[in-house]
Amino acid sequence: MSAFDKYLHAVIVRAMNEAREDGSATIDAHHLLLSLAADQGSTAQQVLASAGLDRAAVREALDREFEHSLSMIGVSAATYGLPRPSHASQEPKMGASAKLALDRSFASARKKDLRSAHLLLGVLQARIGTVPRALALAGIDQAELADRTRRMLTGPDR
Repeated sequence: MSAFDKYLHAVIVRAMNEAREDGSATIDAHHLLLSLAADQGSTAQQVLASAGLDRAAVREALDREFEHSLSMIGVSAATYGLPRPSHASQEPKMGASAKLALDRSFASARKKDLRSAHLLLGVLQARIGTVPRALALAGIDQAELADRTRRMLTGPDR
């Protein structure tokens, strides 16, 4: 198993734990984003931190997106006092948005050249879904963040 394979496994395990905490039956792209934001010292974490996105800020943005989505259908989380989700009882499976993010990541470089920033780029290339909505609500320019990630990957010290 290569170093990147071990890294990817660790990212997916953290994302699985995030999904479990959310009570989700699937690991989605936003769980990958939470995992990458929590990965201290990685290039992906550094790019996110440069935009003010540590794990707590990503969680806050995702929570805001959830509340906003509910409000669009006339539901207020505060009014109804929704309980925290119960932990998923079964191991979450890889969801469509996470699979697409990983596919985009793997398409962006040869396997031997893959790094954490490729995973982040795969998540940031989503045009629709929870991640783009959460980033927009947090005031993050997703396209600029993706460009910053690309620059990290192609810079002289890549």
